[in-house]
Amino acid sequence: MCMINSTMSKAAACICAVFLLLMLSNVGYAQQSTSNYLKKFKPVSVELMQETGIPASVILGIAMLESGTGTSKNAKLLHNHFGIVGKNNLQQTNAGYKSRYKQYLSDVASYEHFVQLLAKKKWFADLKGNMEYSTWLHKMNHSGYSTAGQEWIKRVTSIINRYKLYKLDAAIGSVASGS
Repeated sequence: MCMINSTMSKAAACICAVFLLLMLSNVGYAQQSTSNYLKKFKPVSVELMQETGIPASVILGIAMLESGTGTSKNAKLLHNHFGIVGKNNLQQTNAGYKSRYKQYLSDVASYEHFVQLLAKKKWFADLKGNMEYSTWLHKMNHSGYSTAGQEWIKRVTSIINRYKLYKLDAAIGSVASGS
């Protein structure tokens, strides 16, 4: 009986150790994935901010949330980083995935379309060049961008603060204001 318990304890310890290693490797992968996403899309967000006056923190924070830092099916298969609804050709490609979200030719095209959509809003002119990300998030939420309401604002704000994306907004210079 003691021999069985000892063997079972060793087996349980091995299972726990393997499980712990798997968990730690997934955390490392998630951090690597986020780091790669930031490295790839920070410059895109800053460039779009300079062109449009929309804070890079807003652009990148929303993209990170909506795309799971590029790991969602929509980001991978459709290059859609913002949860924008529209046409796609997944059924023609036999991707085995049906989606109501818009497909883009590239990741950057998704970012560009997102800022174009914001620029068409009637409140855009009042906010253009305003680097207060919370003002943008509240205005977007109020105009129906997300169905999650205040929770959406909290989640995007958390991402912006966690990764210090607000520091990107200082790169606005005088380009967006037209000076």
